[in-house]
Amino acid sequence: MFTAGSAQPLSPRCAFVSPGGPESPAMASAFPRCTSVRLPVSVAVILLLMSVTAVQSSQGDKEPVYRDCVKLCVRMNCTGARLRGFESSQPQYMTLTGWTCRDDCKYQCMWTTVGLYQAEGYRVPQFHGKWPFVRVLCFEEPASALASLLNGMACLLMLLRYRSTVPRQSPMYHTINAFSLVSLNAWFWSTVFHTRDTYLTEKMDYFCATAVILYSIYLCCVRTLGLRRPGVSSMVGVLLILAFTSHVSYLTFVSFDYGYNMAANATIGMVNLLWWLCWCWQNRRTLPYWWKCGLVVLLLHGLALLELLDFPPLFWVLDAHAVWHLSTIPVHFLFYSFLIDDSLYLLNTEKLGVKVE
Repeated sequence: MFTAGSAQPLSPRCAFVSPGGPESPAMASAFPRCTSVRLPVSVAVILLLMSVTAVQSSQGDKEPVYRDCVKLCVRMNCTGARLRGFESSQPQYMTLTGWTCRDDCKYQCMWTTVGLYQAEGYRVPQFHGKWPFVRVLCFEEPASALASLLNGMACLLMLLRYRSTVPRQSPMYHTINAFSLVSLNAWFWSTVFHTRDTYLTEKMDYFCATAVILYSIYLCCVRTLGLRRPGVSSMVGVLLILAFTSHVSYLTFVSFDYGYNMAANATIGMVNLLWWLCWCWQNRRTLPYWWKCGLVVLLLHGLALLELLDFPPLFWVLDAHAVWHLSTIPVHFLFYSFLIDDSLYLLNTEKLGVKVE
């Protein structure tokens, strides 16, 4: 959702060409051939993780060629008999996921612009804050959607294993179950968002991801303090709810600032990381499974650095974001292994009347 950079626009005097990417036969008539194209002297796309600013557009969708292409396509294909023909021939799954004639024009014109950039040897631009992806059925970002689905399935599988292994009497049982449901909800919306990027699905993906990090902090608080001082964890829980409400309210009613959202998640993520690592260090001599927790939090934060790669998608499908999501799938198994070990330990110490650390 972030981009930065500057480049000269493609020449608006040129007509459109058919790109090297996918093209819909129904839309092909909207794009006459072009004999020559003038491209800029340079195309610079710079990603600076620590200085991301909120943007509403990217280099690709700023191009006059792209914008004129969309206008022409919509005028020729999205009114009257042609619109009715488009709607009647559109697959049901495309209709159900909200793909419109205008959306299809944007998709085709995106590939037109990509083709122009490639023809002159320039780097592929981003469009509306993301790289161009080949649409597979109704999936806008197929690799990321599949990776999100697999993460959700891994989370569900390990939750079922946790429930079948750990008795309900374990002190952390209900807190961990709630955390798992929050995580499943986040992966569900991540799958939906990467399937179809809309105003609603984008917000739900971002907000639910923040909720997972905040609940992880609450989970850590309950484990480290709440078992001995329930009042402390309750107070922290209220503060986290207030923080989440304020965060969502700001992004919804004031400004959906991508830079602020990244900074906020990085901050609470660091709190989560340090708190868990401190607990692991304190219990390294008494809990033989402490390393699982430490490795999980380090992996989750380390693997997030894969986003820095930010390369155009391989085969127009696999980008850095998808690689990041794919890399987190095995982490679920290690994390729930830790949760199972720790929950059984807490249950046994409670039966023996031993003080919990």
